[in-house]
Amino acid sequence: MARTGSALAITASLLAAGPALAAELEFYMTVDRNKVGTEDTFRCEIVVSNAPEGAVVQFPTPADFEVLSRSESTQMSYSVGPGGMGQIKQVRKFTLVMRANRAGALTIPPAGLQTAARTYKTDAIKVEVVPGRLAPEPRPRQPQAANPFGLPPGFPFGDEDDDPFGLPRALPDPFADDPAIPRSDSDLFLRATLDRPEVFVGEQVTLSILIYSRMDLMGVDSVTMPKLEGFLSQEIASPTNLHAEDRVVGGVRYRAYLLRSKALFPLKPGELNIEAAEADIASGVYPFSQRKLHRKSNTLALKVKPLPAGATNVGRWRLSSTVNQSDIALGEPVQLKVILEGRGNLKNVTLPKLEAPASFRVFDPQQTEKSSIKNNLVGGTRTVEYVLVPQQTGRFELPGLTLEYFDPESQQREKTSTDPITITVRPAGTGAQALTVPANDTPQGEPAARNQLVGGGLKSLRHTARFSEAHAVPWRQPFFLPLSIAPVALALALGLVSFVRTRAGQEDEVSRRNKQAKAARKRLAQAEKLAAAGSTIEFYAEVDKALRSFLEARLSQNVTGLTRPQLDDAMKAATVSEAVRARVLGVFETCDLGRYAPGMGDASARRKALEDAVHAMEVWP
Repeated sequence: MARTGSALAITASLLAAGPALAAELEFYMTVDRNKVGTEDTFRCEIVVSNAPEGAVVQFPTPADFEVLSRSESTQMSYSVGPGGMGQIKQVRKFTLVMRANRAGALTIPPAGLQTAARTYKTDAIKVEVVPGRLAPEPRPRQPQAANPFGLPPGFPFGDEDDDPFGLPRALPDPFADDPAIPRSDSDLFLRATLDRPEVFVGEQVTLSILIYSRMDLMGVDSVTMPKLEGFLSQEIASPTNLHAEDRVVGGVRYRAYLLRSKALFPLKPGELNIEAAEADIASGVYPFSQRKLHRKSNTLALKVKPLPAGATNVGRWRLSSTVNQSDIALGEPVQLKVILEGRGNLKNVTLPKLEAPASFRVFDPQQTEKSSIKNNLVGGTRTVEYVLVPQQTGRFELPGLTLEYFDPESQQREKTSTDPITITVRPAGTGAQALTVPANDTPQGEPAARNQLVGGGLKSLRHTARFSEAHAVPWRQPFFLPLSIAPVALALALGLVSFVRTRAGQEDEVSRRNKQAKAARKRLAQAEKLAAAGSTIEFYAEVDKALRSFLEARLSQNVTGLTRPQLDDAMKAATVSEAVRARVLGVFETCDLGRYAPGMGDASARRKALEDAVHAMEVWP
């Protein structure tokens, strides 16, 4: 970093504590870059060496720049100077992270150093500011795992040398790129990111919603995700507890929290827009100092490239097949499993159809899917189980299956195939060489046989009909009229009961409030027991709850969350005297001090709070 500015020196003075000499005073200001963009941040450093005791640094107040953060560091060094005398050097460095408010040739005004003798000033610094953001320095690439699911080498496709997929693409990192610090709300902001700017149709892109904060967070009350029109989406991460990761953004230290993460699969080519996400965030350490802040993230645009002509099944896939036995007797079933595994949108993959020999009956297959998410990459396994029954003896070959897919990493159409399987069918124990298909057992893809001939000719007709006398029409039955009137009568009865209950509830509203007030007085008795047991915090909390419950009953409104002036206005509206209002507000003030301030746990303070609460309830108009 080149020094920009000036250095000032004064004559060294002897240290009273020993023979070492104090080094000369230096005071200068530098910047790490003299050309920046309006969206860039840069560092301005103010360095003071061996300032006299009581010296005060006066920081520049530039109108054209925004100061995002300020930090300070101190270093001490000892060296031998001319004549063998020791020199002690103390360096204080102040680092300001700044950002320009507009483009142009701007000037940072000088910094000052106020001492008892005089005031020193550095030179002003000129900075060229251009619109937008200048290209950042490239980040060093980190080594990546060799398996697309982050599992042991070769899983589930054998050893690394046999893996036809090669190395996977870099795993998505939601914290990989520094976000732009907003002009407002720079202490707490929401950012949406995509792990890549462009993908193919059907290829995964990962959407992450992040919180960047320089204040204490209590939690997130609600999150509104953007409408993902034109995408298939799958949840990757939705943390129930916020976990912070320290990040330095443009020289400013933040705590970053991952709020949501989704895998998106675009359905059509072109530029797809993703709306902003929104969240209500609670800040503050203590409940009474919490603030709810609403934040809105940035919007995103994704370029989606079309697939090559005829390409389908986007991802990286492998097919395999197994049978439970390959040497069977006539009529014994064979279980064939076809397994698809890999990475991508498993639900959109279409498997090839099994073309079994005509000598096998193939029943409808059973299919199971198991999705997986490893290192933020979506994949899974689909298993298709066929049951095949041979109809004659001999040696047969089940043909292999071939799946064509498009690999977006290599941008090539690939194939994965299973090997053919040879099945040997032996005669059954009866010596039969072939089976006859039963009439009521039809294999997959064959229509049910009709008008079948049997040994004696056509099947005989079935006569299973039953006959009975005709019944009278329902409306001529004696029970028809009562059943017709019953629903109307029941509805009238329920309406009458509801009306009576409503009237009774209205008449009893005053009684209900009186009961609530009596219950509040009983809570004071419970508070007195807590005071006798020495539970100071619980005592003041119980007194506070009892008085609030009493006020809600008398004022007929919820007083939770009201400030002291608002509560005083509510009591004024109820024509409560000034003395009673002052006593009520005094009890609430005493309860707050008793719960959060030391020294309020003595018996006299507790007794006074209890007596004031009882008196307020007794003299209430």
